[in-house]
Amino acid sequence: MLLAGRAAVVVGGTRGIGLAVAELLATEGASVVLNGRDADATEAAAQRVSGLGIAGSPSDPAVADELIDACVAAHGRIDILVNCAGTAEPAGSSILNVTSAQFRELLDAHLLTAFETCRAAAPHMVRHGGGAIVNTSSFAFLGDYGGTGYPAGKGGVNGLTLAIAAELKEHGVRANVVCPGARTRLSEGADYERHIAELNRRGLLDDLSAQGALDAAPPRYVAPTYGYLVSDLAKDVSGRIFIAAGGFIGEFARPETGFIAYRDHKDTTPYTIDDVQRLIGG
Repeated sequence: MLLAGRAAVVVGGTRGIGLAVAELLATEGASVVLNGRDADATEAAAQRVSGLGIAGSPSDPAVADELIDACVAAHGRIDILVNCAGTAEPAGSSILNVTSAQFRELLDAHLLTAFETCRAAAPHMVRHGGGAIVNTSSFAFLGDYGGTGYPAGKGGVNGLTLAIAAELKEHGVRANVVCPGARTRLSEGADYERHIAELNRRGLLDDLSAQGALDAAPPRYVAPTYGYLVSDLAKDVSGRIFIAAGGFIGEFARPETGFIAYRDHKDTTPYTIDDVQRLIGG
């Protein structure tokens, strides 16, 4: 078994992708501590996977600390942290109508949950000589799926994870991102179907992408990518953003600086606005 003797925390592990990941990690020998917001669902999933679950929202620092401390108390360590928690943006939400409260709630559910659990887990991993973190993002960070708080939160997760990977590399802690495509409670139902149809109508999603969004595979097709990334098979893989959707595995390549123009500021005047227009706008 790939993960024998490892201790793992799976946030958002009571259903969907998180539960599929938790079950796979347990099958591979890991001792898994589950988290979910609903106490009954958390208890049921924990009994199904490993017996230990902590309910609550880890965007609350106290809950995040309790969750990681429970893993360390039960197993003496934390080797693996997987963040799968998430919540959908309200139907029809856009910058034209989203409230500040809704936006902050979405940031809490995605970015703050990832931050608080990574903050709580990282010192334990460093003291133990290493660990693996996988945070869940989304294609939505590109903005193609509309909304505001959801893409902003997921984009923040990407930046946070790359920063953690760089900062903790010397300590043997790896951090990666998975942007999954799977049929979950966030990607089914009449509201979701109308949302995808509207994005297609507006030209934000092409026909192929829209069809893929409506015909996603079950979560078990996504879980192996998470399993690989937290295992020693991926010991040299860190700071990357992967895509796992059904039978498709891909990667968002790290952005590179593109050259447009250069002049030495010591010997020339600043560009004029017309200069910039010619350089960028053609």
